[in-house]
Amino acid sequence: MKKILLMLSFLPFISCAQHSNLKELLESKNSGSVPYISVEQLQMESKNNAPLVILDAREAEEYQVSHLQNAKFVGYKNFSAEKITKQIPDKNTPIVVYCSLGVRSENIGEKLQKAGYTNVKNLYGGIFEWKKKGYLVVDSEEKETEKVHAFNKKWGKWLTNAEKVY
Repeated sequence: MKKILLMLSFLPFISCAQHSNLKELLESKNSGSVPYISVEQLQMESKNNAPLVILDAREAEEYQVSHLQNAKFVGYKNFSAEKITKQIPDKNTPIVVYCSLGVRSENIGEKLQKAGYTNVKNLYGGIFEWKKKGYLVVDSEEKETEKVHAFNKKWGKWLTNAEKVY
């Protein structure tokens, strides 16, 4: 029994390690219930000052290291749809949710959909893909930085083109 439990405890690490690309990883972790937006599309919409709200679904320590410019911190473990409803009363507001890669943000996107939001998108590849493409991230003082919180060593392998912080 101990051997079985030990083997099961390594399953999440094996699961992540066996994926050779981001598409495979996201297909194995996500249901696709929240439509994706590409980092290129979000970058273009941000440049054009499109009326959208960007929500960061990572934890506070991750957000403080760096985040997308103008992103609002909503967190993951303590996410509150009620709080968002007060901040964003118009349920048709375009919302983009992101995290490290796009797994936690799908979960938060689903909660927003359940709360009645009709225009929610999940950033494909999250902040890791955003940074991989060379786009700007800012620190807690809104200054440009090369640092990105890598979440942990397992997920950090997907972060390139950035200084990893754990």
